[in-house]
Amino acid sequence: HVQLVESGGGSVQTGGSLRPSCVADGQQIWGHLCMAWFRQAPGNEREGVAGITMDGATSYVVDNLKGRFTISRDNAKSALYLILNSLKPDDTAMYYCAADSWKACYQDSLSNPRAFDYWGQGTQVTVS
Repeated sequence: HVQLVESGGGSVQTGGSLRPSCVADGQQIWGHLCMAWFRQAPGNEREGVAGITMDGATSYVVDNLKGRFTISRDNAKSALYLILNSLKPDDTAMYYCAADSWKACYQDSLSNPRAFDYWGQGTQVTVS
């Protein structure tokens, strides 16, 4: 079992920035996991935001969020980050980090949450 813990959400005004993070609790397999961020707003389905490969060499951000959101990871710290810039009210959602092995390492994985077996509890982002 891989336990992921998100933090760094919050409430900001339109145009503001947040930098949620995700860390593993005592896990030793961080560098063997592809990771991603998803988000879900009340009444909406879960949607992929961004993904990153095991070594961080390749990352993906969904088309409608490119230029505003960036995903990164620091394997020395077993940490995953999502840099949220120019936030809009439509970005309001619970943001979840997710992880898995090879099946989660493709750009198409962002369209398939079931590719990820490990999930954090989420961190709330509210933009007004």
